[in-house]
Amino acid sequence: MVRRPPAEQAEAMTSAASPEQPTLQPLPPSPAPSRRLHRSARDRMLGGVCGGLAEYSGVDVVLWRVGFVALALMGAGIPAYILLWIVMPAASSAVDGPLESTVQRLHTALNDGLGPRNRT
Repeated sequence: MVRRPPAEQAEAMTSAASPEQPTLQPLPPSPAPSRRLHRSARDRMLGGVCGGLAEYSGVDVVLWRVGFVALALMGAGIPAYILLWIVMPAASSAVDGPLESTVQRLHTALNDGLGPRNRT
């Protein structure tokens, strides 16, 4: 075994990789899945608002429901829930409930009223 002086040994340890060894290139980042805010068709108790917020944000649906109950006790929860029920679009596979047709008409009217107007 040949002993090298410390300076040569340090240089050998820090020298560039030999041409035979390929250098690793980082992978390009994968595109993030597009998330869409909509009322849930799977996790719904009344309108699917809390389920849709949970699917969009990744926060447990129970926490959203507890938050709305807390807001309801302060007076803002029920109007906020009704507003979100109207504003949030239904999931593509939404189950029709007794109020769903009314909410869908309000949602359509709201979108038509706030959309761009064609003037001739």
